[in-house]
Amino acid sequence: MAAAARCARGLRLPRAGHGISVLTAAPSVLQQHRQVHHAVVPHGRSGRSSVSGIVATVFGATGFLGRYVVNRLGRIGSQVIIPYRCDQYDLMYLRPMGDLGQLLFMEWDCRDKDSIQRAVQHSNVVINLIGKEWETKNFKFEDEFVNIPQSIAQISKEAGVEKFIHISHLNADMKSPSKYLRNKAVGEKVVREEFPDAVILKPSEMFGREDRFLNHYANMRWFGGVPLISLGKKTIKQPVYVVDVAKAIINAIKNPDAKGKTYALAGPHRYLLYDMVEYVYTISHRPFLPYLLPRPLYHLVARFFEMNPFEPWLTRDKVDRFHTTDMTFPDLPGFEELGIEPTPLEQKAIEVLRRHRRFRWLDAELEEVKPKTQPV
Repeated sequence: MAAAARCARGLRLPRAGHGISVLTAAPSVLQQHRQVHHAVVPHGRSGRSSVSGIVATVFGATGFLGRYVVNRLGRIGSQVIIPYRCDQYDLMYLRPMGDLGQLLFMEWDCRDKDSIQRAVQHSNVVINLIGKEWETKNFKFEDEFVNIPQSIAQISKEAGVEKFIHISHLNADMKSPSKYLRNKAVGEKVVREEFPDAVILKPSEMFGREDRFLNHYANMRWFGGVPLISLGKKTIKQPVYVVDVAKAIINAIKNPDAKGKTYALAGPHRYLLYDMVEYVYTISHRPFLPYLLPRPLYHLVARFFEMNPFEPWLTRDKVDRFHTTDMTFPDLPGFEELGIEPTPLEQKAIEVLRRHRRFRWLDAELEEVKPKTQPV
């Protein structure tokens, strides 16, 4: 302590009275602190206790894909800002995903641009995962997939955000029979106009523990069978594992060459819808009872479900979307360009479908049965 005091007394700074301020004595050090804040320099211990330098705002973090993205960001020590509109108790499962002080929750209004600006003003990465499978009286598909992403992209560009990541859909098309997919296509266009360097990811239907894809078909057993348009033999699906999509988002953040690119993210195998649903019931040890249902009649059934004032289990748009063949984009980069090997459905389906088994089959071994695949 005495030595430190002597060293401190030995330092002579110029006096302000001679026209030289104390702050100008070490201008280079102060400029370095202004240019590179310590929070964006990777440091600390590994894992969730480290600091990756990523400060990300994740819109739609409370959704299916959002929980996996927040978890991946937290695992590498990123600071995550989570705007939310739901009840605080619906956020509890997100809190353990980051170290103390790394996850910041803030209420926001998606129609208030000042609220959006406060959510992105301190971030160098913004991720848009906003979306729902059904419309409400307050939010139509145009609001969810066009207007809100446009506002977020515009404000992020004005705030100087370095990387903007937008999640679209593999089958987004202006001519699609699904209103969901048509608005997804418009959303891609407006985001690209507002933020030209945005990274757009186009995943196919995602499956995982909390999905509304494999679980949807598995739950159809309560209706005496599985209704399929053309028995599902005219529809080809290429589902993707949700964890792979979350990994792709993280790798796109780290990859400086990803700016301005659009990635098509699909699973490694293609299946006839009939074969895929049959495989779902085989793994679940449930009888598979498919039956042909014409599209107009299927829409009529879905119309009754849409009357549900809460979350409708089935909608007419969902019928059209699930019976749309997944498109292929050989000219677009995919998982390989992001350094990811996609996970096949056969490897992870048991994690999703074990809960649909009867008690006597709960711990049964996974049979060597695989769905028939179609050429990619």
